Amino acid sequence: MRLPLLRRRAERPPAHRDPRLWAGPAAGLALGLGWYASESLRHRREGAFGYKLVEGVDPASPGFMRAAEALTGHPISEGSRAEPLINGDRIFPALLDAIRGAERTLCLETYVYWKGEIAAEVAAAVCERARAGVECKLIVDALGGAQMERRLLDEMDDAGAVVCRFRPPRPYALRRLTNRTHRRLLIADGRVGMTGGVGIAGQWEGDAGGPDEWRDTHLRVTGPVVRGLLGAFAEHWLEATGEVLAGEGYLPELEPVDDGGPVQLVRSNAGVGDTNTEAIYYLAIASARRSLDLCAAYFVPRPAFTEALREAAERGVEVRVLAGGPHIDKGVVRIAGRAAYDELLEAGVRIFEYQPTMLHAKAMAVDGCWATVGTMNFDNRSFQLHDEVTLGVWSEEFTAAIGASFEADLERSEEIEAERWAGRALRARLAERATTFIRREL
Repeated sequence: MRLPLLRRRAERPPAHRDPRLWAGPAAGLALGLGWYASESLRHRREGAFGYKLVEGVDPASPGFMRAAEALTGHPISEGSRAEPLINGDRIFPALLDAIRGAERTLCLETYVYWKGEIAAEVAAAVCERARAGVECKLIVDALGGAQMERRLLDEMDDAGAVVCRFRPPRPYALRRLTNRTHRRLLIADGRVGMTGGVGIAGQWEGDAGGPDEWRDTHLRVTGPVVRGLLGAFAEHWLEATGEVLAGEGYLPELEPVDDGGPVQLVRSNAGVGDTNTEAIYYLAIASARRSLDLCAAYFVPRPAFTEALREAAERGVEVRVLAGGPHIDKGVVRIAGRAAYDELLEAGVRIFEYQPTMLHAKAMAVDGCWATVGTMNFDNRSFQLHDEVTLGVWSEEFTAAIGASFEADLERSEEIEAERWAGRALRARLAERATTFIRREL
């Protein structure tokens, strides 16, 4: 009887030589490194590149205005007015009045549309105007507004309003997943505008009286600069729908308002290089001569901006920074921002952390003559990844109002003292250093 021929099984190569085991991970690593390197073009300020102001300009001078226009490409609108509104108790009544007062067109854009009484009130006001024949158009960021109740969308749709979810996640556009609209805009009839930090959610209701009532600053805007707010909305509406907004209902003739002055709406988009918001912030910091008050909900300065704040303090400017405290909603952001405290304190920058609740305001005031309020935080996410807006106002009255709210906030804040900070625990230092690797995504 003939036995079957036994074939010797091929020997498998050692694991470290078997390409089937490491080819996949290696390819993934290569793709990841390639993506990181290509994205680094958009984050060059994370490296050794800093900013330098060739020639100093007084923030109160025409030279500062010309530089602001040239750097951003956005005009300064004379005869415009911005009214600061502090916290939900003052912001939401003005916002609802603007919606209810719309006669022809209403444009609303927001990053945050969550839940709460105000979310339902805004939707009801929009529905009422839509049924009255007003053209109502809403942009809600697809990620920021993910918590929005479906019934509110259905109600507005049934009433005739058009609601667009902005940049929903797509498999072919994963690289743009972090590029959100962080803008908050309301424009009624092309004549009245609002912008600032507030989101449409219960967290913003109240007057910052406790942890459940967030602290924020918003603006009511009139005069020719409203056209800039409409332009920021129209840019995103075009991207989302392909429709170009034009005509008297959206872009009426705007006359200068009483007691108006020079105001500039600066908008930015994620892209390669430096954004408009970066440019205007650096120009203001580098131009400051006497005082600089910075209020930042999320304060995670990149090396270039840490250096700019240091240089301002070292040339004698009184620099004060107000950042989020124990109630910040993103703890890792607070840790990452604290990594810059040592350098700033050493240079003479005074740093405060807001104590009563979540600080969500975004503002900066310089030399008592210029101030800006908008949607952008002092971090890479706002400077490079998000689409933002900020309103710059050349007005001693406006700057004094922003300054007064800043002083009131400092009364409810804790100052970081250099000596005490130097003695913080080793684990805190290690946590701060660890965030260096993710800073550009914060």
